[in-house]
Amino acid sequence: MNTEEEKRSLLLEMIAFATIDGHLHKREVDFLWIVAEELNISKEEFRDLFHQEHSVKVNRSEFQRIQQFYRLALIMHCDGILHEKESKAIHQIALEMGLNPTAVKRVLELMKNAPNAIIDPNKLLRVFQEQHN
Repeated sequence: MNTEEEKRSLLLEMIAFATIDGHLHKREVDFLWIVAEELNISKEEFRDLFHQEHSVKVNRSEFQRIQQFYRLALIMHCDGILHEKESKAIHQIALEMGLNPTAVKRVLELMKNAPNAIIDPNKLLRVFQEQHN
């Protein structure tokens, strides 16, 4: 992440997605705070982000879009409850990002069956690369 704007946009998108089911679970807030700390976002600015509107900013490279999709998928799984709204939203977001729907479906299935919903980063990239062939 290069700019403050990109960092804020990432967190705003993640916050918007975390609240799509109408609830913000403590685990989701904790996960978001970990991401904010990694991006050097202050606690005050982090809290302020929950009161701002979000406009979608598509990342330029496919790698960045895959990373963002995976972060959102982790948010979806971190409260331990998979809502239909979350499922529909993540598929729509991935489509808007220009990610391959078959790869998205496959990654989400791998996450659903993995302990803690975490999959190996190399496997994640391979799933998307396979769709290029």
